[in-house]
Amino acid sequence: MRFVKAHGLGNDFIIVDDRQDEYTKDLPDLARKLCHRRTGVGADGLMFVRQSGDCDAYMQLFNSDGSAAPMCGNGIRCFAKYVYDLGIVKKESFTVDTIAGVQRIELRTQDGRALAARVNLGRPERKKPLIPMLGEGECVLEKLNAGGKVATFSAILLGNPHAVVFVEELPAHEELCRVGREIERAPIFPKGANVNFTRVIDKENIEVRTFERGCGATWACGTGSSSAAVCSAIAGFTGRSVTVHLMLGTLDILWDADGSVYMTGPAEFAFEGEAC
Repeated sequence: MRFVKAHGLGNDFIIVDDRQDEYTKDLPDLARKLCHRRTGVGADGLMFVRQSGDCDAYMQLFNSDGSAAPMCGNGIRCFAKYVYDLGIVKKESFTVDTIAGVQRIELRTQDGRALAARVNLGRPERKKPLIPMLGEGECVLEKLNAGGKVATFSAILLGNPHAVVFVEELPAHEELCRVGREIERAPIFPKGANVNFTRVIDKENIEVRTFERGCGATWACGTGSSSAAVCSAIAGFTGRSVTVHLMLGTLDILWDADGSVYMTGPAEFAFEGEAC
């Protein structure tokens, strides 16, 4: 199995071109094996390029624990670079189908290589039943007991369910994992949620660390960063255009007047190889 290892600001993925449907069985187990950081290639997720009847390509994504992921913001930028750089898609603006729906991509390229991608993530769902989350109405600055403290959080659906926890200081790794796992598995989220710890710097800048359902703490999360930006704007902490600061760089997020969320950021290849 030939693959490319790619990352978006440290959120890393194994990408396989399987338009011939050679790999269709036991994919959750394959994802767990290949993503293992001691005995496999090591990654946050495994993705396959597949044929799409309506779009330029289909992205099938598995988390490192083998669970299927509807969408991934950093992942789709890596996917877009892969299909463009390898000549699978030969244009700079194209569409990718996912479980979460059609994603529209605009690449920034140089010398035939994609450097960054702007992705239209669509409109966030704000009603609790659609996230899904227990209760009615919207979740804006609600309280939740987690980690022995009272957390202030908002929640939306943007590709995945996201809880955005507002903090004055970002938690250290151990606390992020402990509290993040507790909120991810909280009964109010029947299908779990990604947990995004968010520090508001000013009206145009926020800092985010994410605990993802399916793979744990990650160096970056594209839909999580976008959700943090949207929830910050809803709460009045920021405007609708913000820069999200992550461990290895930044993402630019725009929540447009029509309700669509646009994420812009880099994607890089680390190496290519062949798995036994």
